[in-house]
Amino acid sequence: MRCDVRSDGVAVLTLDNPPLNVVFRGLTEALGRHLDALAADAAVRAVVVTGAGTRAFCAGSDIAEFQPLMQPGRIGPEKLELQHRVFAQLDDFPKPTVAAVNGLAFGGGLEIAVCCDLLVADAAARFALPEIKLGVFPGSGGPVRVARRVGEGRAKELMFLGEPIDAVTALAWGLVNRVTPAGEALNQALQLAATLAQRPPLALALCKQAIDLAFDSTEDAAIAAALPLSERAFTSTESREGVRAFLAKETPRFPNALHDKD
Repeated sequence: MRCDVRSDGVAVLTLDNPPLNVVFRGLTEALGRHLDALAADAAVRAVVVTGAGTRAFCAGSDIAEFQPLMQPGRIGPEKLELQHRVFAQLDDFPKPTVAAVNGLAFGGGLEIAVCCDLLVADAAARFALPEIKLGVFPGSGGPVRVARRVGEGRAKELMFLGEPIDAVTALAWGLVNRVTPAGEALNQALQLAATLAQRPPLALALCKQAIDLAFDSTEDAAIAAALPLSERAFTSTESREGVRAFLAKETPRFPNALHDKD
């Protein structure tokens, strides 16, 4: 696992476990540590998650880990509970996140990708949740997070059949946001993240919370719960700067802070 913080406020987290960047406990633990550090780093305004090399973003779990865990009471404490916790860290990360998907995003790899706010896919990328072929199903949030992106029917197709889909299909289904020419996913994800790094951080964090409410409660309750978030944004230093700059026909200079000091 590698972490690089760029001068433009974008951090790049690289899943690095050659040749296919498969998930194992050490990678999951490292991802959690880096997310903790980046959340606390005021210089970081957006995060890109990608995979090392060109063959895979992440091809899923290391199947060699499975056999010792196929006894009652072991898979949760020794694998899934950690993955649930760390993947939720990424899903709930207070700053915008972009997945740059190169090559395969299978199984746990796709479960990591859909924790990101936005997904940019290489034209050659392929996506799958093939766990059913092993007699199991995605166990680290995939049934919920993928279904929220693509809907019930398409999520069931991915999980019941276990067959891969290409980047064009993933775009049509709403699984990814953008498809790039071959070899350009990371570059375009970095450009997108650099744009997000210039947006007001508190407003972005509050907007993300408000969108998440749509999936966690009824429509009326979600709209009601979003009201105080909107009020907080409208009364922040960010909003005052945004309005001032608009009226002055200037580029806003947003403070680099998630927590308003007023």
